Amino acid sequence: MIVASHLTKRYPGGHEALRDLSFEIAAGDMAAICGHSGAGKTTLLKLLCAVERPTSGSLVVNGQNLPALKKRALPYLRRNLGVVFQDQKLLFDRSALDNARLPLDIIGLPSREAQRRARAALDKVGLLAREKANPIALSGGEQQRLAIARAVVNRPSLLLADEPTANLDPEAARQVLELFYAFNQVRVTIVIATHAPQTIPHPTRLLTLDHGRLNA
Repeated sequence: MIVASHLTKRYPGGHEALRDLSFEIAAGDMAAICGHSGAGKTTLLKLLCAVERPTSGSLVVNGQNLPALKKRALPYLRRNLGVVFQDQKLLFDRSALDNARLPLDIIGLPSREAQRRARAALDKVGLLAREKANPIALSGGEQQRLAIARAVVNRPSLLLADEPTANLDPEAARQVLELFYAFNQVRVTIVIATHAPQTIPHPTRLLTLDHGRLNA
């Protein structure tokens, strides 16, 4: 599913956010990427979803070497990825249903099918009754569940999440983590960046970063 070999990310000015990482995450894993603030967790997630490209090394996701991938191929790669960003990136001028169906609208799925699948995704995260509400009317936990619904509406094989419980109260955090565990139970590969790996339910893979390096 994911194979990294000597992966390095260097930014202008010489700062190395990631240094010579080599690791594998198997299909169906529940993986946690942990480490201190600034360890490189978010940078690694950005490389995994091809938002950024590594400076050197190889990174194979779903059989594709991302550094060698042409720009026009990125939308097809991302159809098999779901991403929950730390700041959620919800559209606050649209309803929960419109937010959930956005990835399907982008790929041109017929409206009736997009509507059906978006409602199914909202139902999975317990928000079907709030489909007409705008995100501003939702609690923090509900907003995060909406972001998850949008991430899984495409039925991805790989789901990435950046600190998905960072700003939630304990009960909302528990509900969100239970959702990730439920998706993992149906063989969706989960990769969660977190400063608190002990909160991740039943991780099968743990990657610990320290100043951009991978601890053994």
